[in-house]
Amino acid sequence: MAGLSLLMVFPLAVLVADPSAYERAFREAESKQRPLLVLVGATWCPSCQTMKQTVLPRLASRGDLATVSFVTVDADAEAELAGQLLRGNAVPQLIAFSRQPGGKWQREQITGLASDAAVQGLIGRALKIQQGEAVATTAGTIGD
Repeated sequence: MAGLSLLMVFPLAVLVADPSAYERAFREAESKQRPLLVLVGATWCPSCQTMKQTVLPRLASRGDLATVSFVTVDADAEAELAGQLLRGNAVPQLIAFSRQPGGKWQREQITGLASDAAVQGLIGRALKIQQGEAVATTAGTIGD
């Protein structure tokens, strides 16, 4: 999906809707050779707000997000981008994109409110994929 390759990620400190934030984060993930973690949610969604305001900041404060490029995407304010990222209509979706050896991006996601442990597991698998290790996931490559 060519349009997806133009998008980027932004640091966790910026948790506001900004169409260019995804693009910056994506470029950062590519340049630093690390996974891209994207939270797609909505302001009206309680689970999305819990992920955005509690779960992910708690992980960030412990350093668990230091190995990924992270960005949030507001499904309402950034509907076109969200439409490219979402699989189904449910939010929140926490999506990890990992670049495999050979250049293909692999995707894995958690849909719904996730625990710290579930997010840590997602990040751990994304890092292993990025490092070329075989990992059992429910993932697919971008464009599949």
